Amino acid sequence: MIRFGPAGNSQSFYDAGHKSTLEQPAWLSEMGLTAYEYSFGHGVRLREDTARKLGEEFRKYGILPSCHAPYYINFGAPEPEKQENSLRHLRETAIRCDYMDGRRVVFHPGVAGKDRAAAVERIKLGIKAALSELDQLGLGHIILCPETMGKLSQIGDLDETLSFCRLDERLIPCVDFGHLYARSLGTDQGDEATARIIQEMIDAIGLERTRIMHVHFSNIEYTKAGEKRHHNYGVTEYGPDFGPLARQIVKWNLTPTIICESAGRMAEDAALFQEIYRRTKEESL
Repeated sequence: MIRFGPAGNSQSFYDAGHKSTLEQPAWLSEMGLTAYEYSFGHGVRLREDTARKLGEEFRKYGILPSCHAPYYINFGAPEPEKQENSLRHLRETAIRCDYMDGRRVVFHPGVAGKDRAAAVERIKLGIKAALSELDQLGLGHIILCPETMGKLSQIGDLDETLSFCRLDERLIPCVDFGHLYARSLGTDQGDEATARIIQEMIDAIGLERTRIMHVHFSNIEYTKAGEKRHHNYGVTEYGPDFGPLARQIVKWNLTPTIICESAGRMAEDAALFQEIYRRTKEESL
């Protein structure tokens, strides 16, 4: 089942008088959305009882949650302390994700530093250590989703991300099409580029895992260094356009979870993406 939803809460959620994320599942259900990404970007502080209450609400309204681990994760760092902290951040996120009945944890792999190839190898070791730790905690059912990144200094181009996912079947790529657009300085967009991205995924990890990929999508402004800032969909000259991805989803009968990371209109733009997908599917019949 393909799912659409926001990363975090839209401004309109608060404008309508809502204050707690516990109210988010009902609000999303009214919009016809079925996914939600809870961000622990600045640290994991959610209490167990609150996470479990969130899980109850998500189940009640048919919303599938995922979690984004803290931005501080850097498995590319050579320092043992940073490696241990990265493991801890990922572990604590996975525990909370399980509490709220989620199955996917998205994370930023790390930065390149002075030796990109060495950083990539350290990240692979860190991911293997994380999977082993989750197994020991009885969380082997949690899927880790390394994300494609938008800044050139970050590890996470498509090839690097797919190389991580080849380590284990429990690794599903989080393909951020806005990030790929930004790190390519605007060239990775349109039907040809999107078709190439999907084909590269199929060649690297197979159709079945590509079919259930995790997706982030938003328009992103960029500089020569890559990603600069997120924008709401269709209000600036920056891409990418969602249509090419919708056409690939229909062509390959993909069933991804698509999370919108717009700047304040995440839920509204997720609903727009869903409508574009539905129209594309109808036109293909």
